[in-house]
Amino acid sequence: MDKNISSRDGTSLAYESAGRGATIVLVSGALSTGGTVAPLAARLSEGFRVVVYDRRGRGASGDTAPYAVEREVEDLAALIESLGGEAALYGVSSGGALALRAAASGLPVRHVAVYETPYAMSAEDLAERARYTEELTAALTEGRRGDAVELFLRLTGLGEAVIQSARQSPMWAGMESMAPSLAYDDAVMGDGSVPRELLSSIPAPVLSIAGDASPAWMREAARAIAESVPRGTYRTLEGQTHMVEPDVLAPVLADFFKR
Repeated sequence: MDKNISSRDGTSLAYESAGRGATIVLVSGALSTGGTVAPLAARLSEGFRVVVYDRRGRGASGDTAPYAVEREVEDLAALIESLGGEAALYGVSSGGALALRAAASGLPVRHVAVYETPYAMSAEDLAERARYTEELTAALTEGRRGDAVELFLRLTGLGEAVIQSARQSPMWAGMESMAPSLAYDDAVMGDGSVPRELLSSIPAPVLSIAGDASPAWMREAARAIAESVPRGTYRTLEGQTHMVEPDVLAPVLADFFKR
């Protein structure tokens, strides 16, 4: 990240941009930095000015306690203002929930696209989210960052063997360093249910996307988002999972953002 701005509360935010044209800000999900969405940014920068940033508490950005979802919305507000006062937003996973909240808050957002924002679609899943919040809070309060990362990976559906293998991988230290930010993504997701009232207040066009190889509940959640906003469109991408291929996603986003 080669640029920095200060958010309203003084938190330093690191970002970088590429390309020319209308501005798009990419919002990463849990345990991710701006670098995670950089491959997508590279493809979109052929027709737009694309900005990636490290959300507070991760990467090269700073952090300021206490955390509140409103501070992350203010981060996007500061970023958009520094970029000329208007932007489109793309958010992946829980980053999609943040992008939607920002659009609902009245920020100058032209379009919003989200990919597989993981809202719970059943009472059982909502109960699981509540348990996750409780256990995550305890792990972070007690300084058990590795356990916090495990809880998140388990929530995503990874098996125990894969999780234990991840613990031995070179990337584990980086994941542990970002573990406190898992609480931020958990807060952005609220209780895990589709925030229909909030979504109904978004004035901008919204494209909600899911992969057709992802679990059915992911597609249901994506469809629920599109149905809850006044100007929503739902779309699936053939053969894609939660780890969507930038080469497949970029043309779909480019077509939407050009409208």
